Amino acid sequence: MAVEFTVKLDNRPGTLADLTEALGQAGINITAIHGVADLASGGLQFITNNTGATVNVLGIMGVEYTTCQVLLVTIPDVPGSLARLARALAQAGINIDALYLTMSGQVVLDVDNLTQAQKVILEMGIAI
Repeated sequence: MAVEFTVKLDNRPGTLADLTEALGQAGINITAIHGVADLASGGLQFITNNTGATVNVLGIMGVEYTTCQVLLVTIPDVPGSLARLARALAQAGINIDALYLTMSGQVVLDVDNLTQAQKVILEMGIAI
């Protein structure tokens, strides 16, 4: 498992640069990131290698954030792997709230039932 941060940034040039520069200057590595924007703002979800230091940097910057626990899953890079994982979770009644990749190719899963999802994934023989 990992801690995922969610922040909202103004949708204007430089806001992503400001945040990522501050994290980098603090020696924090972003290990996974996903973002989308509309006309006014952008939502950014990310995982870092140092949760405590990330909290500190966000606090200093005055950036509001939320956190949640997510799963990091290593699935084979072959056709149908994600489909099998998604189907197994669906059959167990587990909803996927967010999905994206880490820099190293793991799948980040934000699900509505972490404990049950872990059980399903491990029963499939997939590494968490």
